Amino acid sequence: MTVSTLRHDWRREEIEALFALPFNDLLFQAQQVHRENFDANKVQVSTLLSIKTGACPEDCKYCPQSAHYRTDVDRERLLAVEKVLQEAEAAKAQGASRFCMGAAWRNPKDRDMPYIIEMVQGVKKLGLETCMTLGMLSAEQAEMLKQAGLDYYNHNLDTSPEFYGEIISTRTYHDRLQTLANVRDAGMKVCAGGIVGMGESRSDRAGLLQQLANLPKHPESVPVNMLVKVKGTPFAELDDLDPFEFVRSIAVARILMPQSFVRLSAGRETMNDELQALCFMAGANSIFYGERLLTTPNPEADKDQQLFQRLGIEPLQHEGYSDDVHEAVIGDALQEQEQPVRYYEVS
Repeated sequence: MTVSTLRHDWRREEIEALFALPFNDLLFQAQQVHRENFDANKVQVSTLLSIKTGACPEDCKYCPQSAHYRTDVDRERLLAVEKVLQEAEAAKAQGASRFCMGAAWRNPKDRDMPYIIEMVQGVKKLGLETCMTLGMLSAEQAEMLKQAGLDYYNHNLDTSPEFYGEIISTRTYHDRLQTLANVRDAGMKVCAGGIVGMGESRSDRAGLLQQLANLPKHPESVPVNMLVKVKGTPFAELDDLDPFEFVRSIAVARILMPQSFVRLSAGRETMNDELQALCFMAGANSIFYGERLLTTPNPEADKDQQLFQRLGIEPLQHEGYSDDVHEAVIGDALQEQEQPVRYYEVS
């Protein structure tokens, strides 16, 4: 099998030229790259759970969890470990191979880490890959998570360096890159992407992908999010992005990062089946499964299963999965379900 050359020296004009290709030519090129590196009919499936919701001190203009905006999102404390493990078991039963946990923090506090580590260890015992997004990480925190067994850490760049100031003022682009560096140095895999449809230009979309593709090592997972416009946020009334421009973003990400999983992420709830099929053709090979993404809607799992059947797509199984481990943990998980759900008194 021929594997596309991995590059880390993409120029902005090269990427903009890819965006400018005729649509069919771009998809053809992306599909060729995809088939060189992946099974074209397998999609990695993840489930995302909000383990701590609302009251985030950051001012990201797209985010309903920001304390700076008045939205319908209520503040919730960090979930109890047993509740998280129940959700992970349910996700596995729905076909997920990776369980992602997200907390609305600027960065985790030292007092939060024991609970976070216990969650990681518990989900790993279920035979699932683990992923977390907790905001910025210090080098020491990244090392702690690695030692606990965390597989992936998600920290998006959001947009290009030039447009970044229009999105957020409470952390810098360098802060985000430093967290990614801390994660890499600790030996974890990186999940990093961005959001399109925030009023950015095509050049900004090219700039975001340039930053990701020119990292010393490509992110193993690249989520491409369509802005979900939430009432109460500054971006609630933005014009919709042309769907074909979204597909172009998927295709260019696939070409620039041939061996990364490109995730069709937030915004799927508003996409019809035809648009999602185009995204898979353009090189997307990962999705979030389940009814919610942190606080915003997502297609129900059975709807995704029906779409997979129509397209002849199968969920990619986690290679580290063990039936013996799975069966051993089911009994523990069922016992835990009989216990009341608790919330820990941490921020």
